Amino acid sequence: MTPSQHLQDTAMRYFLEVVRSGSVSEAALRLNVSASAVSRQIASLEEVLQVPLFERRPRGMVASAAGELLATHAKRHALDAERVVADIEALQGLRRGQVRVCASAGFAFEFLPLAMATFREQHPGMQFQLVSASPAQVTQAVRNGEADVGLTYSRAAVPDIDVQHRQNSPVILIMPPGHPLARFASVSLAQMHPYPLALLDDGNTARQLFDIASGQRGLVFEPVLESGQFDALVRFVLHGGGLTLGGEVTVREYVRRGLLHTVPLRERGMHARSIELQTLTGRNLPRGVRAFVDHLRALLPAQR
Repeated sequence: MTPSQHLQDTAMRYFLEVVRSGSVSEAALRLNVSASAVSRQIASLEEVLQVPLFERRPRGMVASAAGELLATHAKRHALDAERVVADIEALQGLRRGQVRVCASAGFAFEFLPLAMATFREQHPGMQFQLVSASPAQVTQAVRNGEADVGLTYSRAAVPDIDVQHRQNSPVILIMPPGHPLARFASVSLAQMHPYPLALLDDGNTARQLFDIASGQRGLVFEPVLESGQFDALVRFVLHGGGLTLGGEVTVREYVRRGLLHTVPLRERGMHARSIELQTLTGRNLPRGVRAFVDHLRALLPAQR
């Protein structure tokens, strides 16, 4: 058996599971096989390739440089196989298919469910999987092949990521329509300081930019509510609990229906982020995924 043939058998499945879990025993548990079987397959791969694929550490196993290269190859091979199957199913049109989406909490709250519903009006056979995560986790899910599409906020370019769409997304203040600050065209941090504030946790870009700007202004905010769930913050505002922060896209429908009001923040640092629609560099996307990416491109820009 040649090395290239060896890379196509069961050993690769076992190898990838150890990469994901960081442990032979955990990989064996997930694969429902013995730990010795997993170890034999890893040893077989290392013998064929004549290079160690893992660094054995007291708390687990970490892929070596060669292991990371092999894992990238294996993930791309699996994604290409999925694309071929999806494209074969789509020969008669987009009758079947699945799109795996990973997104920041704000997008998963309203924008993406609406986008998926309108997409399915034209392609009712399409199915979706939606996972909410922090911006860094969204990008990592795309890089690992765990998501076909990532929709998140970004402050810098990331390797191995193709940005299918990018638009500036300043942090805005979100409030009930009758709030005292709703009469202003823009609001400073000092103006909002007296009012109760609900914030996402510190893995969120809006929170990070807000904390930086507050520190520069010498203002200390004590949020009355902190949560990793954007929908909880929005509902808190809807019930009159206070203010929160977000982006135009994330609350667009609520503003359109007159349920919420938004005001720009008069702070330069609050503009330093962009929305990114992300896919994996070099991957040939299945037809259904490509169509959904085009659908999102059309929906993301604000209506003029």
